[in-house]
Amino acid sequence: MGQRRRFNMIQQLVPLLVGAVAVGTLGCGPEPLSQSGPDTAPALAVTAQALSFRQISAGSFQSCGVTSDNRAYCWGNGPLGNGTSNSSSKPVAVSGGIHFVQVSVGGNHTCGVTTDNRAYCWGANGNGVLGDGTTTQRNSPVAVVGGHHFRQVDAGSYHTCGVTTDDEAFCWGYNKYGQLGDGSDFVQRLRPVPVAGGLQFRRVSAGGLHSCGLTLGRRAYCWGWGGDGQIGDGKTFQRRTPRAVAGGRDFTQVVAGGSHSCGVGTDGRAFCWGANYYGQIGDGTTTRRLAPTEVGGGRIFSGVSPGSAHTCGVTPAKVAYCWGWSYYGQLGNGSSGSDSPHTTPSKVAGGLLFSTVSAGGFHSCGVTTGSLAYCWGYNELGELGDGTTTSSSIPVAVIGPS
Repeated sequence: MGQRRRFNMIQQLVPLLVGAVAVGTLGCGPEPLSQSGPDTAPALAVTAQALSFRQISAGSFQSCGVTSDNRAYCWGNGPLGNGTSNSSSKPVAVSGGIHFVQVSVGGNHTCGVTTDNRAYCWGANGNGVLGDGTTTQRNSPVAVVGGHHFRQVDAGSYHTCGVTTDDEAFCWGYNKYGQLGDGSDFVQRLRPVPVAGGLQFRRVSAGGLHSCGLTLGRRAYCWGWGGDGQIGDGKTFQRRTPRAVAGGRDFTQVVAGGSHSCGVGTDGRAFCWGANYYGQIGDGTTTRRLAPTEVGGGRIFSGVSPGSAHTCGVTPAKVAYCWGWSYYGQLGNGSSGSDSPHTTPSKVAGGLLFSTVSAGGFHSCGVTTGSLAYCWGYNELGELGDGTTTSSSIPVAVIGPS
């Protein structure tokens, strides 16, 4: 692709990938797949030792999931939460005997909520993203300070957000662009601070340099860096407190990605807004969108997940679709090695039925209706969890633990 477009792509990826790799390596990025397509990618095989998952999260170069018995496992590159490993191509158990209901992988850290509504984080801790009051890297889970009871947490590139059982939103970590939403100009917060505005939230999402949340009244709000329109208020301004997403639409979900955001309306239609260099908005164009724009194809979605430069979603019929950048096979449709954008949803190959999907940096993952985990895309650091470092443009099964 042209030099200018490659530079723009790198600019979009930096927010999601910082911490996972050195900034100096982002000029080239990972090598594309040496082979691609459904005839050369690994088969959709499941090992007898495969774990049973209820939830999965794809980050920059790492993936984590929660099993049906509430244990957390991670694989790929970076502190994996087991106290020792920084890299594994197979799932490793997160240490501490903690039972989780949900985990979320960010740039180079992971956070989760336990069965007793406590938040724990582990990994790199620049800018205080772990919320333990320090900037010390933690290779095993540490409790987020403040005594809050969380219902949900979400790890972004440089910051983390969560919602308590009292429907209050808190964020912590890097705040140069207002992504913590507390209205301050403090560059970082080492412990949770409340999001300003007195709104009550169902869920919150931490993206690259911005955050979004869904209120109890099903309205979408975003805050932080808005240079690509990812705030969704029709402007390209930085917002230090929550701003209503334009359109007055009711949502069932809203999620912040690298430099774009997406949501599902109460009627099941999917909308995205923000950066669109590689078609991650899904509206058939590569035009930046400053307000919610409907994803093309006329499909109804039960959930969407925006990554760095691609987006994935699941329909009520449990069929997974992805759109946007496919260079490393992260769309799962058998294509890779091309910078041509997929500007509308493309079906994930293999005929699998998914209950949920998660779009990360250069890869994606999902949990099938049979509770098996599959991942696809870039895998040179083991983030697909299939025991290899071979990238795949179609889903491959996450195998059992080491």
